[in-house]
Amino acid sequence: MRKIIIPVLFCFLLSYDIYAQNSNTEEKAVLDVVEQLFDGMRAADSAMVHAVFYNKVEFYTAFTNKEGKRVLHEGALQGFLDAVGSPHDVIWDELIWDTEIRIDGNLAQVWTKYAFYAGDKFSHCGVDSFHLFKSEVGWKIFHLTDTREWKNCNVPDDIKEKHKKNP
Repeated sequence: MRKIIIPVLFCFLLSYDIYAQNSNTEEKAVLDVVEQLFDGMRAADSAMVHAVFYNKVEFYTAFTNKEGKRVLHEGALQGFLDAVGSPHDVIWDELIWDTEIRIDGNLAQVWTKYAFYAGDKFSHCGVDSFHLFKSEVGWKIFHLTDTREWKNCNVPDDIKEKHKKNP
């Protein structure tokens, strides 16, 4: 009996290790897409940003306005690309932390906290929620919703330091 249990246990552990490696590879591929979006924003490169999106994209922002009313604002990819690619005097730096990635087949979700800086000035914080589809050419964002807070932002010190190091 012992002769059977040891090889079976070995096979189980080996298959788990292979699964974990594949899972980590897919998570990295998904996160790389999100990071490319932010790298493109920092570079003001709308083509780099456009490359991460699927051909149909939904954009939303959920926030509370100055009057205390809850708002769900619908955006558009072209408007976002125009804003990223238009000349601006400061670098747009969006940094993320507490990132959770979930993948099931060709669907991935990324939920992450973020802080947005315009140049050296802190602008706002919130949560980004991405949905990605694994297309024939790789992972693509097809849905993005963010929240926005201008007060009560608890940005971790390491994120603040990372921002200071960004060009």
